[in-house]
Amino acid sequence: MKVHLRMLGCRLNQSEIDTMARQFEQQGHEIVHEAESADQIIVNTCAVTREASKSSRKLIRELHRSNESAEITVTGCYAQISPDNITVIDGVKRVLGNAQKDSLVSNITGQKVELFDIEPHARQERPGYGGNRTRAFIKVQDGCDNSCTFCVTTIARGAGQSRAANEILNEIKYLHANDYQEVVLTGVHLGSYGHDLGNRDGMVQLVERILSETAIPRLRLSSLEPWDLSDGFFDLWQNERLQPHLHLPLQSGCDATLKRMRRNTTQAEFRALMQAARTKIPSVRITSDVIVGFPGETDDEWAISKAFIQEMAFDGLHVFRYSVRPDTPAAKMRGKVPNAIKKERSQQLLQWARQREEQFAQQFIGQQVPVLWESVIGSSEAGFVQAGYTHNYIRVQTTHPRILTNHITPAIFESAFNGSIEVSPVLE
Repeated sequence: MKVHLRMLGCRLNQSEIDTMARQFEQQGHEIVHEAESADQIIVNTCAVTREASKSSRKLIRELHRSNESAEITVTGCYAQISPDNITVIDGVKRVLGNAQKDSLVSNITGQKVELFDIEPHARQERPGYGGNRTRAFIKVQDGCDNSCTFCVTTIARGAGQSRAANEILNEIKYLHANDYQEVVLTGVHLGSYGHDLGNRDGMVQLVERILSETAIPRLRLSSLEPWDLSDGFFDLWQNERLQPHLHLPLQSGCDATLKRMRRNTTQAEFRALMQAARTKIPSVRITSDVIVGFPGETDDEWAISKAFIQEMAFDGLHVFRYSVRPDTPAAKMRGKVPNAIKKERSQQLLQWARQREEQFAQQFIGQQVPVLWESVIGSSEAGFVQAGYTHNYIRVQTTHPRILTNHITPAIFESAFNGSIEVSPVLE
């Protein structure tokens, strides 16, 4: 059977789709990159914004038009909260909510799925979904116990649930045995790992076990809520295998707005966290998320928020215009911000963020940093144009006569201009 997999949204969705691909392959099925040649099409949807829901519907329709004979199975957050809107789309055979996602492959194939805790080093994997094996996303928990007023994720994903640590460790060993050089721990509420099991230090202990019990060269953490980080958390980065990049979602830089959002942080607490991270972790790159135009965000609140965001000097920023999500408290709030104002505020932050990203990269010019080379993106007379990521998650590229994919090499920063960062690998 030929299977085509697609996803929208977060790294957790990417982790889930990658896991499905490995499960299909282990059963002897073929993963294909073109929907036109598939017997089965799997779509992992997103519903974090209205635009994400719209994009999910559009993608399903496009996939059906490209291959009307294929069966389409839809899962993910949009499938969880709006299944009736999906079942009516032509070509859709199954709609499986998030609770059914772990059994999706066996549901389709009728075969039992092998778990990763069975002799991972002794097994062989066919070429993986997504091309080269370089960086893998590992789902360590699902669900969220927060009550942010704008978020539909708790409705779509349910309460927090942590995976067993031994299962995570065995999956990482399995991936490393199959040539992956980096793993990224992901979850809806990653920092809450272990909380549902009564362990408030679960995230710290999991990272310590991965670093001590596996040999994966690079370990990275995805998004972490600022209130989940305990005293001493940043001491983990004394081990250089834990990569110096943090994504700490702020959402607003105004305390009044944060309170309406039910975000469990304040300017003072977030400022202290940023200072601690930058003191403890050399070369750390800190990125964040911000929502503009949240209900009740006046001109004064926006000015306070923008000033604080710039004070924090984030090294990268994802900017979202507030989007009403059904059944969330924010959907019922007064003080809706006009779309034109949301667009203007978004553009202001994005312009600042682009400048800040370039400034951060420029400080490394002339320095040597490690790069995991991930793909060949072109060619020229001088060689192959290749892209990769530094330890602190700066995307760089080089032109080199040798293909460097899936190698970690030192590289000298040469230039950073207009979003393009050039480096020169240092090879023996």
